[in-house]
Amino acid sequence: MQNSVRVAGRVLAVCLLAGLPALSTAQGADSKQAKPAVGTAQPPAQIYGKLLSGMEKEFVDLAEAMPEDKYSFVPSTGEFAKVRSFGDQVKHIAEANWYFFGGPTITDEQLKTKSDAIEKLTSKADILQALKDSFKQAHALVDETTAGNAFTTTAHGTRAGMTSFGLAHMMDHYGQLVVYLRMNGIVPPASRGGNM
Repeated sequence: MQNSVRVAGRVLAVCLLAGLPALSTAQGADSKQAKPAVGTAQPPAQIYGKLLSGMEKEFVDLAEAMPEDKYSFVPSTGEFAKVRSFGDQVKHIAEANWYFFGGPTITDEQLKTKSDAIEKLTSKADILQALKDSFKQAHALVDETTAGNAFTTTAHGTRAGMTSFGLAHMMDHYGQLVVYLRMNGIVPPASRGGNM
């Protein structure tokens, strides 16, 4: 299982890195910024940092856009038995960020303690704070990622693999929550103003 996660992480990393120029443009990056020459090596922290910052902005803005009284919203039309509420989805990402970005030395016990604390949260403000804190941790790990340690195996996989999987996981849940917002008549912030 862990080998397949590592391989999937490496494949995803290549895909994510290949898509970076498009994501930067979509996120409103400064178009005057010089593009690196083809064949130029880029620091992993810089590449992953841009991707993470873009995903963080979209996810936090989306979580902030849903009114607190809708954090308990669960779709009911269609096959939605046993799906998480909007708030539970946001908490899930906060928990998962600690798993994916907790670092090479975080223990299972520490992860369980973090997860249990996040699961108990009920207010929008507390859930948002947990989400933002989890992104701070994610940036801390990504900022320490180098060409020398990106693919070194740790107890939880490689930094590159875990970062790639973490970003893909966020994108999956972001897409789900866009539907939750729209089902409540709310246009996702990233789609406002003709951006997307």
